[in-house]
Amino acid sequence: MQPARNGIIAGLDIGSSQVSCFIARIESDRAGPGPRPRILGVGHHESRGVKSGAIVNMAEAERSIRAAVEMAERMARETVRKVIVNLSCGQPSSHMINAEITVPTPEVREQDVKKVLRQGQGQVIDLEGEIIHAIPIGYSLDGHKGISDPRGMFGDRLGAALHFVTAAAGPIRNLALCIERCHLEVAALVTSPYASGLACLLEDETELGVTCIDMGGGLTTISVFAGGNMMHLDFVPIGGIHVTNDIALGLSTSHTTAERVKALYGSATVTPSDEREMIDVPRLGEEDRETANHVSRSVLNGIIQPRIEETMELVRERLAASGLQEIAGRRVVLTGGASQLAGVRELTAEILNSQTRLGRPIRLRGLPDASQGPEYSTVAGLIGFAMSGPMETGDLTGITGSAIPAGRVARIGQWLRENF
Repeated sequence: MQPARNGIIAGLDIGSSQVSCFIARIESDRAGPGPRPRILGVGHHESRGVKSGAIVNMAEAERSIRAAVEMAERMARETVRKVIVNLSCGQPSSHMINAEITVPTPEVREQDVKKVLRQGQGQVIDLEGEIIHAIPIGYSLDGHKGISDPRGMFGDRLGAALHFVTAAAGPIRNLALCIERCHLEVAALVTSPYASGLACLLEDETELGVTCIDMGGGLTTISVFAGGNMMHLDFVPIGGIHVTNDIALGLSTSHTTAERVKALYGSATVTPSDEREMIDVPRLGEEDRETANHVSRSVLNGIIQPRIEETMELVRERLAASGLQEIAGRRVVLTGGASQLAGVRELTAEILNSQTRLGRPIRLRGLPDASQGPEYSTVAGLIGFAMSGPMETGDLTGITGSAIPAGRVARIGQWLRENF
């Protein structure tokens, strides 16, 4: 993806609990391998009208997006027209496709590579939904896998493994329409788990195999990386908001109080000392301290722990169903706002039987300290996506009122032209 003429790029993360916007300028780095983004402006606002990444109230979502973007523009002293947007709605799903052709000459030519990709294209047309990502995983020659670029090599049979990510068109149209109502244009759509992985994973991790788990407000996303590429993604419809709801119901208090109590005293693990520590929790609709619930910390954590366990057990099931547990190894990187809850890392390591670390945005210069937390991994990854080389997503056409993916064949054709 190309930045604007003035070198400005913008990422927009539309989450269930918060809308975030980063504005960056591409600057040359004489000491490094090439240009790098420097953050100029950061904006965020409480998310309204969004549920599990999907637009459910157009007017409220529009106001949240406008507020976040305007805040970032004021800080950056720049006006943006195009934004790279995260995608969590439309039930994005992964499809691995293998294609193989006979090479007519001893040496593999560029047209042979294009031909095997077109072979895969024919299978993609039969998939439901719109293509969001088309990622070449690797090539094989005469059964020998692990080839990154076969051009100029010798062989009789050329194969290609491709990872396509598709999503339902309707929710994408609603998302794009909402953004255009904010007088913004969608430059690219990037699935949230892909963006989170780009933001907080180390290069060695993506090569050796790793699972990135982003615990957001309304969703927990999963992305599996190996060989330097994203191999699989998935979504679990549980996030930090569900934990807050459980606390509000269990302790008969408001959502605001439940969120505060969770942040100050909550933990995903229960310890013997929790029984001795008491917490005052105001009852719903009452402000008198005398009528507050006096509960032990163990009661609070006894509400939190089952929900986190359920989330990680679902993640374990999704990974097992994908068949990629061996590829991903036993390395897990936790990120997202809900991952900051005490005890989540330890509980995740136990349930997934993995080496687990907390991830936060890396590789971005000029990022304020307050915006370096794991809740900003997705929006940071959108900026990183713009720097990662040829755009892997399909073309976006400026349609009346929205920007929806073009036809499958047209978009795959563009992807072929951009990558080869």
